[in-house]
Amino acid sequence: MLRFTTAGESHGIALVSILEGMVAGLPLVAADIDVDLARRQQGYGRGRRMKIESDHVELLSGVRGGETLGSPIAMIIHNRDWKNWQEIMDPAPREGDPDRKRQVTRPRPGHVDLSGMLKYDRSDARDVLERASARETTARVAAGAICRRFLREFDITLGSHVVHLGGVDAKRPQKMPADINKVADESELRTLDRDAEEEMIARIDAAKAEGNTLGGIAEVICDGVPVGLGSHVSWDRKLDGRLAAALMSIPAVKAVEIGLGVEAARRKGSDVHDEIDADERNVRAGRIRRRSNRAGGMEGGISNGEQIVVRAAMKPISTLMRPLGTIEMKTREPAQAVAERSDVTAVPAMGVIAEAMTAFVVAQAFLEKFGGDSLAETRRNYQGYLSALSDRKGR
Repeated sequence: MLRFTTAGESHGIALVSILEGMVAGLPLVAADIDVDLARRQQGYGRGRRMKIESDHVELLSGVRGGETLGSPIAMIIHNRDWKNWQEIMDPAPREGDPDRKRQVTRPRPGHVDLSGMLKYDRSDARDVLERASARETTARVAAGAICRRFLREFDITLGSHVVHLGGVDAKRPQKMPADINKVADESELRTLDRDAEEEMIARIDAAKAEGNTLGGIAEVICDGVPVGLGSHVSWDRKLDGRLAAALMSIPAVKAVEIGLGVEAARRKGSDVHDEIDADERNVRAGRIRRRSNRAGGMEGGISNGEQIVVRAAMKPISTLMRPLGTIEMKTREPAQAVAERSDVTAVPAMGVIAEAMTAFVVAQAFLEKFGGDSLAETRRNYQGYLSALSDRKGR
């Protein structure tokens, strides 16, 4: 069972990511991970933190001589900003002076500050917000980068682009580029529509001037996925449900769409479902093709051989430089929420994080289907499956 876990706080010593269940024999070096860590840090509208950090992963275990060993892969990403927060975030107790600097007792509307304080019985919301920070997603991207590297061995690729930001829709090109990320990463906002980008940047500048924040939507496309990942037989094995849960777990994501998404509910069935034709060359999809891909590459919880297309919608960041009303928890008197250092928008970064979570879920489902303790064994199993699809007659 492929799984990962992360540890670390936003301004703590470091972030840790542990990926367990990856096959042995996968070529892997730190640079395979660092490239996605760098992509996560880009984007117009990011705050000063991105100028401080320059994320680099250190492989601690599970890799030797440039290949995975089949054992858990442990990674660490040091926080350069730790030196400025050591007195505040030091794990050691404070003798004679239990209070820390930079306490947060005025919870931010829209953030987990208040709920976390109440649930975990904390008087300082920093005990909550440091872990809830989107900085944690750095460790997710590290795990997702290894999954992406694994999928690439089977010609499965992922890309993302911003399709909406701050009330501005980006037009999808008539023909998507073969390498979506190569084109999207050349944009300050990771969008494929340069005209829309200009308006988006103007709205980010206006929001920053008024102390506000903006949300948006990123689309992830996963190409090369074979038919048969996931299952219809139990609710927790459905691939679309697992992808939706993974994307919803990203901080500030409030909605997920697959294929047509909500639009499918507004159309007639004849304008929603994808008609099927025979296509003897398309072995990966069972020697068939669909005339369209409104389903987003999944039907009944199973991949159908078309591109997996998902979108994640991110609400505006809850830290505003002109704070909203709240209460001071010590006195329960009305107050203005605390203003932590933050971004105006992080939608471009969210797209990269959504890629990582998609890569993890698809890799997990791929290994469930084809198994194997080594890359070579998984490849043999996969080739056997493709051969069976190719030879399938009248069934």
